Amino acid sequence: MDEITTAVRDYIIREYLPEGDDRQITEKTPLISSGIVDSFSMVSLLRFLEKKYSIHIPDEAATPEAFDTVERIATLVQRFQKAEVGSV
Repeated sequence: MDEITTAVRDYIIREYLPEGDDRQITEKTPLISSGIVDSFSMVSLLRFLEKKYSIHIPDEAATPEAFDTVERIATLVQRFQKAEVGSV
């Protein structure tokens, strides 16, 4: 698991799973379709990613599909990290 994937997974577990919830979150666990992440928590997750990685993810890229697994979220972050580097 790379650093981005680990950070995203750990944030989701810490922020969105209730104390004592023993569900396992992997890179492929459905987050939105399983109800772990809802629209409100998706916004807070987006802000966390933007701050932690000094990137900007436009609203049109922050779709439920892009946020449905840790793997997809990590891919999204990497895409916008590359975009930031390319624009410097």
